[in-house]
Amino acid sequence: MRRLRLEQTRRSEVRRRPARALAAVAALALAVSGCVTVHGEREVVPGATPDEAAAALAGFVAAFNRADQANDPKLDADRVTGPFGAINQAGLRAKAVTRPDGNPDHRPLVLRDARYLLPRKAGWPRWFVADTDAGRDDGTARAGDRWLVVFVRGGPDASWKAAHLAIVGKDALPALAEEGGDPVAVPADATGLAVAPGKLSAAYAAYLKDGSAGPFAAGAHTDQWRAKRARTAQRPGLATQFIDQAAVDGDFAPLALATKDGGALVFFASRHFERQTAAAGYRPKVGADLKALMKGEVKNTVTKEWVSSQAVLVKPAGTDRDAVAFAGRLQGVVGVRGS
Repeated sequence: MRRLRLEQTRRSEVRRRPARALAAVAALALAVSGCVTVHGEREVVPGATPDEAAAALAGFVAAFNRADQANDPKLDADRVTGPFGAINQAGLRAKAVTRPDGNPDHRPLVLRDARYLLPRKAGWPRWFVADTDAGRDDGTARAGDRWLVVFVRGGPDASWKAAHLAIVGKDALPALAEEGGDPVAVPADATGLAVAPGKLSAAYAAYLKDGSAGPFAAGAHTDQWRAKRARTAQRPGLATQFIDQAAVDGDFAPLALATKDGGALVFFASRHFERQTAAAGYRPKVGADLKALMKGEVKNTVTKEWVSSQAVLVKPAGTDRDAVAFAGRLQGVVGVRGS
């Protein structure tokens, strides 16, 4: 009897093995094809809940104020990233050298009246925009401006970090498209726009280089900036060269929300270099904040690296003129080299 049972068990195992093998092959095929949902990474969900977004904003503001008051970049390093993080950290590193005892001009940053734009997205990274009013411009001509803080999160174990900051006029924001009550994220390679979000950084760098006819509307950050550069390129005893580069990797990647008119609100980054060369016997002047970031020794040349964060309104594909208009731009020096 025992032998019979043993034989039956062996035969049943043999019969089950093909089924198990088929199940394993099917699971492997699903995994390779990317159709398996692991911890919700493939589920299309809002980038954050309203409570998570509020906590991220509060944590950022608290860390920013501590760092700004102490002139200590370590105090908010885990709350910033991308172009805004590069600008913020470089500025604090410079101040830590020039004002090591702290910031006597510190004014606490207050961001109120927050509206959270939480686009739905599958996978990581996830992101959202906090549309806020800042107390710093109360009583000024800029009162009522909106401070748009773009937060990104690289994975389920990562924290929310501020990657972009755009300060725009209170009437500058267009009506956003919605799907199920949530704003709609636009992919970097979207074809329905005059310029795809993923191509904006390179297009902007190319425009600043040669000024050729392109999609950018006239204004302070386009033709007027080029004209200002031209005026300062050649001065007695000092020549200045400008180099512009796209910045699209990692947390510098563009992020976009669809607008009701078929266009998009896009946040993107870029890098800009300014190289000043003095005539023989002279040296370019370098201020204290720049010296604090400097590598090398200034003999007759100094090169400044800037990071710039832009918020632009992009019109639908087929728009012939003024297809990309700037809503706001923030830039800061992130590196200096002497030679």
